[in-house]
Amino acid sequence: MTSPWEELLPGTRRALTHRIARAQAEGRAPSFVGAVAREGRVVWSGARGGVDGRAPDAGTQYRIGSITKSFTAVLVLRLRDEGLLDLNDPLEKHLPGTGVGEVTVAQLLGHSAGLSAESPAPWWERTPGVLRPGLADVLGERPMLHPAGRRHHYSNTGYTLLGSLVEAVRGASWEETLRREVLVPLAMDRTGAQPVAPHARGWAVHPWADVMLPEPAEDLGLMAPAGQLWSTAADLCRFAMFLVEGDAEVLNAASVAELRTPSVPAGAGEWDGGYGLGVQLARRGGRTLIGHTGSLPGFVACLWASVEDGVAAVALANATSGPQIGAVAADLVGIVADAEPRMPGPWTPLPEVDQELLALTGPWYWGTSAFGLKLVADRGLELRPLRGGGRGSRFAVQPDGTWTGLDDYYAGETLRVVRRSDESVSHLDLGSFVFTREPYEPGDAVPGGVDEGGWRGVGE
Repeated sequence: MTSPWEELLPGTRRALTHRIARAQAEGRAPSFVGAVAREGRVVWSGARGGVDGRAPDAGTQYRIGSITKSFTAVLVLRLRDEGLLDLNDPLEKHLPGTGVGEVTVAQLLGHSAGLSAESPAPWWERTPGVLRPGLADVLGERPMLHPAGRRHHYSNTGYTLLGSLVEAVRGASWEETLRREVLVPLAMDRTGAQPVAPHARGWAVHPWADVMLPEPAEDLGLMAPAGQLWSTAADLCRFAMFLVEGDAEVLNAASVAELRTPSVPAGAGEWDGGYGLGVQLARRGGRTLIGHTGSLPGFVACLWASVEDGVAAVALANATSGPQIGAVAADLVGIVADAEPRMPGPWTPLPEVDQELLALTGPWYWGTSAFGLKLVADRGLELRPLRGGGRGSRFAVQPDGTWTGLDDYYAGETLRVVRRSDESVSHLDLGSFVFTREPYEPGDAVPGGVDEGGWRGVGE
């Protein structure tokens, strides 16, 4: 049974429709489709304009350009999770002869490999892929523009290499691997490398007159893993929710979270956000969005999702330029998240409690800074400052009885309980930082010791 808060309110639906109507009119797009998903399902879709004399809908295909990169990244992470490669492996270990030296798989995923942004002329997006039959034709004579790992430099050629990596390790084409391992499990049956009717045609709209010119729709060949796919608003909403929640059949939640984690900082003056592993990150309207934008001649596309709000939005148009597609998709997320905030889940007590862990909870002190330690599900812990700013983290329990930091400053660091000879708790050790039950208590294991005079007033 559908809960009443799962359906959008009439005012919210009208605001969404108004936003895409304005985007289509102001952007002068022949057609425009938008959709919003919340808590795992599409709750709204709308369209303006026409495709072949009919109104498009959430099942109409559009070309999605660089959103394709997120799909390619998922395939690479699947290889990693299966133990077939490591993200720190040099590409040449699995795909020899490329001429890109010690560039790693992770650097290619996060656009920090230093490769050129585009392949040599002619413009690859408007010419057939058969003009670039080999990787040498894609990379050109000078594929490296920057030292690897030093800066974010967006590279379409890097994702060509990743697609070829997938083919080399899997022993099957990128397209077939994608269909079998991602599209079929996620029920994305209207997504593929070639258009299937009903689909939009790509148009260029004259900048100074309301007239149009058809754009070519070329098969990109080796460049396909960087931008080949066609998809629909409905299918992309499914993929957006996968990027929020993960899917046991495709990629688990921990690996999907890795996709969303910033890989290297954006360059000075670049957009307000960053790049993970095949996933763009952006700050819009006070919230963090994850997803990707895309464009090819005749098409612009965007997928944004707010993990915190559980809301995702897709915007698609068949115009080379004009619609501010990223801003529109962000606005669709914001309209729903602001008007109808996520319903918090009910509080429930833990199913069982370890009394020794319960005894660890409460206040702890790093020097004179007060922190609170909280017991959470699955024997996990949370350590947070009790006042003002400070370093905090969530911790997952390990088989050896220690905990590993999951986020923020202490990500990857080890938290352990240090006991005295009588098995009573002495202190917590967090990456060599000592947390005690009292601030600088004489006799506690405080590095450097505690002044024997103890605490005193100014005149003492």
